[in-house]
Amino acid sequence: MILHPAVIALFVASFLTGLMIFSSAFHAVRIVRKWDIHSGSEEQLRMERTTYLISMLLAYAFGFQLISFFLFIFTADTLHSLFVGAMCAAGTLNVNGYGYPTLILKLVNFLLAGLWLIVNYTDNKAYDYPLIRKKYLLLLVITPFIAAEIIVQGAYLTGLRADVITSCCGSLFSGETKGLASEVASLPLVPSALAFYLGMVLTLVLGLLFYFKGRGGYIFSIVAGATFFISIAALISFISLYFYELPTHHCPFDILQKEYGFIGYPLYLSLLGGGVAGMGVGILMPFRKIESLKAIIPTVQRNLTLVTLVLYLVFLVIVTSRILITDFIMRG
Repeated sequence: MILHPAVIALFVASFLTGLMIFSSAFHAVRIVRKWDIHSGSEEQLRMERTTYLISMLLAYAFGFQLISFFLFIFTADTLHSLFVGAMCAAGTLNVNGYGYPTLILKLVNFLLAGLWLIVNYTDNKAYDYPLIRKKYLLLLVITPFIAAEIIVQGAYLTGLRADVITSCCGSLFSGETKGLASEVASLPLVPSALAFYLGMVLTLVLGLLFYFKGRGGYIFSIVAGATFFISIAALISFISLYFYELPTHHCPFDILQKEYGFIGYPLYLSLLGGGVAGMGVGILMPFRKIESLKAIIPTVQRNLTLVTLVLYLVFLVIVTSRILITDFIMRG
């Protein structure tokens, strides 16, 4: 294993996050089975006191989980100089077979952690905690993914060897290489661009409709989520080309480097934040008729919608301005 400060930070963060989530999941089983807000039993009072502590621990744990996604990418990008053949995070993640699975798990857990924080925030606003069973059931769903991430990340970090020759991003995201990355990189320009801009426009229009009229919450959330994944594919297939000004350079990681003004960080932050907020609108929709949440959820959803619109607009402006100001032109 490479004893780098960022690697050690990932280990420590994973250990602390896992400890808080696993201990909370243990208590969540009892809360899901026995919670009864109308009961005055000693066990119910004990669970009510415990849940305050658990909610606080999980808020910190999932907050760390969000940060760890960016820390992991930053670490992979920082370490690329230690490996022969690596030019950026793409090569570092390819040092062994656990790098990209770790990245995928971190992305999944980023989305799940963000959604749990939204549900928890909404539940804590109500006097009777009507979503307490739902949010702890969601916690029990998330816990195996967190465990898988910790195990796979541990295998990846402990398997890092400086004498390994890895592949650069040029070969990983090349049309001549077999794999999901090359398939996405090979997507045709015009359909990818149309899907990206159509998704963004639909999200903005539906978001404004829901924000001002309160209609179409489900469809807005679905479109916002779809646009999130379409934008990731578009970033690899054609958007990155305009930042590198090279027709064959599809790497989604080089834009994180100084040579490109670290523009990747605001791009990913705005896309991830907008995606979570947009999907959060949908996850709250089934609970709008709960009495204690009738006046709370519409406000929370409007705020989430506004966050989605602002962050997606930031992503759209950065991408479109780059396409318009560069001399690089892609055709067909």
